[in-house]
Amino acid sequence: MISARRNLLRPRGDHDHARVTYSELFFDLVFVFAITQLSHGLLAHLTLLGAIETGLLMMAVWWVWIYTSWITNWLDPEQRPVRLMLFVLMAAGLAMSSSIPKAFGARGLEFAVTFVFMQVGRCLFMLWAVKRHDHRNYRNFQRITVWLSVSAIFWIAGGLSDGWQRLALWTAAIAIEYLSPAVGMWVPGLGRSTPQEWKIDGAHLAERCAGFVIIALGESLVVTGATFADMEWHGLTIAAFGAAFGGCVAMWAVYFNVGAERASHHIAQSSDPGRLGRSGYTYLHILIIGGIIVSAVADELALAHPHGHDGHTDFKTMLIIVGGPAIYLLGTGWFKKLTAPYFPLSHLIGLGLLGLLGCTYGIATPLHLASGTTVILIVVAIWEWASLTDRGRRPPEHGR
Repeated sequence: MISARRNLLRPRGDHDHARVTYSELFFDLVFVFAITQLSHGLLAHLTLLGAIETGLLMMAVWWVWIYTSWITNWLDPEQRPVRLMLFVLMAAGLAMSSSIPKAFGARGLEFAVTFVFMQVGRCLFMLWAVKRHDHRNYRNFQRITVWLSVSAIFWIAGGLSDGWQRLALWTAAIAIEYLSPAVGMWVPGLGRSTPQEWKIDGAHLAERCAGFVIIALGESLVVTGATFADMEWHGLTIAAFGAAFGGCVAMWAVYFNVGAERASHHIAQSSDPGRLGRSGYTYLHILIIGGIIVSAVADELALAHPHGHDGHTDFKTMLIIVGGPAIYLLGTGWFKKLTAPYFPLSHLIGLGLLGLLGCTYGIATPLHLASGTTVILIVVAIWEWASLTDRGRRPPEHGR
C-alpha cells in the first residue's frame, strides 16, 4: 500500500499542538444539521418504531463523529492532506444528514452509502497516513478497517432492502461497529489491540466531546427559539419558553459545572487514556447526546401543546418530556462515576424525582411536566455544585 512520505501525526508535548483546531470546529457544523434532522425525525414519528429508528440513526451519526475525533487526535488537521480529508468527510456527512428523514424510506441506500464511505474511507486514509510513521496505529487501523468493512455489507444490504428487513440489517451493522472496540477489534492473523495501545491526548478528546455537547444543547435552543417565534406570545407559551430555556441551562450546568472539567483533568493525567476515552467518551456520551435530543423534542411538544389533551398529558408525550432528562442524568451520572467512587447521589435523587413526576401524567399538562423536569434539573445542578465544591468556589479532583 502506498503511504504518506510526510509525517501527518500531531506533535505531542505542548498545549498548542493538542488544541482543537478551526478545521475540526468547521467539520462539526455538519453535525449541527444532523442533530436537527434527528430531533425533527423523532417529533414526526412519535411511535415505538419511530423511536427505535431514530435511536439507531443517532448511534450511526455519533459513531461517525467520534471516530473522526479519534482520527484527528492522532493526525494534525493543520496539515493540508488531513484538512482535505475533513472537507471530503463534511461533504459526505452533509449528504448523509440530508438523507436522515427518509433513511427508512426512499433514501435508505443514500444514507448507507455515505455512511460507509465516511467510515471505511477515513480508515483507508489513516492507513495511508500512518504506515511509515506509527506502526502500532497502522496495525490497529488494519483491524478497524476489517470490522467496518464487514459492517458495510449489512449497511448496503439494508439500504437495498426495506421495512423490517432494513431495520434488522442496520441493527446488525450498528451492533458490529459498537462491539468491535469492546473486543479489541480482534481479527484472525492480526490479533487484538488493547486500550494501552491507544495513546491519545486525553484533554483533546475531552474538549472535542464537550464541544459536541454544546452543539446538541445549541440545537435544542434553536428548536425552542424557532418554535416560540412562530407562536402567539401569551402566558402559557412564555411559561413553556421559560421552562425550555431553563432546562437547557440546567443541562449545561449538570455537565459543565463539575463533571467535564474533572473528567478532562482525569483523562489528561491518566496512564491509560485509551481506556477512559473508549468507556467515558466513546460510549457513555451516547446517552448524554441522546438525552439532549429527546429533551429538544419535549420542549417543542410543551411549547406547541402546553394544555395537552383536555388538560392532561398522554403517556407517549410524558415519556418524551420525562425521558429526555432521565436519559441525560443517567448518562452524565455514569460518566462522572469514572472519576468518583460512586454514581452521584444528586443524579440518583433526580432520577427518582423524575419517576415520581412521570406518575402524574394523567392529571398534569405538558407544561406542568416540562416545568417540573426543569426544576428537577436545576435542583440536581445546584446540589452537585454545592456538595462537590468548597462552598461553591472550586471543584475537587475527586468526590461525588
